[in-house]
Amino acid sequence: MKIKTAVFAILIVALSGCNSAMVINGKVMGFHSGKFIYQDGYLTTQYKADIEPVWQACLKAVADLKGEDIEKERKISTGVIKAVISDEKVKIRVEYIDRELTSVGVFSGVTGNNMASKIIQDKIAGYLINP
Repeated sequence: MKIKTAVFAILIVALSGCNSAMVINGKVMGFHSGKFIYQDGYLTTQYKADIEPVWQACLKAVADLKGEDIEKERKISTGVIKAVISDEKVKIRVEYIDRELTSVGVFSGVTGNNMASKIIQDKIAGYLINP
């Protein structure tokens, strides 16, 4: 049964075009242009870079957006940055996937502000291109 559900979910995503959303096991998942995944309020993407430059890009993005009350928690393969940006709580999760692949999830606001998360992701990407 789980295999059929998974195949059905993949088929729905494939047929729905660039932007879609679905609920799987009580969790909301959305896809945007094949690059971003929106899941339970987090806008997540993967960057083709090692975790250290991605972590630094996240810190620069938060500073550039005038983040306040910044809390950082960094481990070997993960990291979390919490801050308040423009009166919204923001949480950035950084996770090592492979040598040159790092996942970054951004949660903004109370329920997950997709537009604010996209702006933060764009800042992070900009700092990876032009450190």
